[in-house]
Amino acid sequence: MEYKPMPYPIIDSHCHLDFPKFNPDREEAIQRARKAGVVGMVNSGISLKGNRISLELAEKNEDIHAALGLSPDIGREGSDKDINAILAQIEANAGKAVAIGEAGLDFQDCKTDEERRRQTASFKKVIELAKNLEKPLVVHARMAEAEVLELARDVDTVIYHCYSGSVETMKEIVDAGYYISLATLVCFSEHHQTLAAEVPPENLLLETDSPFLSPRRGRNEPAFIVDSIPVVAEYKEMEPAEIAKFATENARRVFKI
Repeated sequence: MEYKPMPYPIIDSHCHLDFPKFNPDREEAIQRARKAGVVGMVNSGISLKGNRISLELAEKNEDIHAALGLSPDIGREGSDKDINAILAQIEANAGKAVAIGEAGLDFQDCKTDEERRRQTASFKKVIELAKNLEKPLVVHARMAEAEVLELARDVDTVIYHCYSGSVETMKEIVDAGYYISLATLVCFSEHHQTLAAEVPPENLLLETDSPFLSPRRGRNEPAFIVDSIPVVAEYKEMEPAEIAKFATENARRVFKI
């Protein structure tokens, strides 16, 4: 498949190049992203191993930036030892990271109050880290967007990765001065197209969340972020170049890259 370069630079504000799905062709996927016009990739770790690989990718590539996180699944299911090891890893390596996260709440997968309690307790520890380290916080919020907002209100900069909640909650998030990151879901999801129409350009980030949520057949990858730009532009009644400029400048400001 040929990747035509975009006439404007774009930053993929959230991807998972550390995931095993990229093991066969990680370097090629990075090269394809560059050829497509992607000038930066924020790689979000969610585990001890994922954070380590994210740091390695950032060290080897000037255009890849590490975010260090703790997945809601580990927050819900992990042992205290596992969770504390990841928290210690994040704190020790925060100077090499552009953000803390992803971390957050996923009430879709929580079946009991005890699971919600454990997940929330872990997330609160990550929030404290982000505040103490004065780093942006990248949040995962599924069926818990409002709950995450209440918990994270004291953090200076919050990015709602792959936002999928209501327009009403999105407006509260934006009113708090936080950022909405729209994934490549926007290419085929009517709900996300509605969100795209409503989010202010000043609060917009774009991401692939690759290897998930591909706008094309098969695995998603950072190069495919170019598909979402004209879609968001259409629903915002703006030029694609304007959307790319806003998303890229916002990402540079948020992550200091």
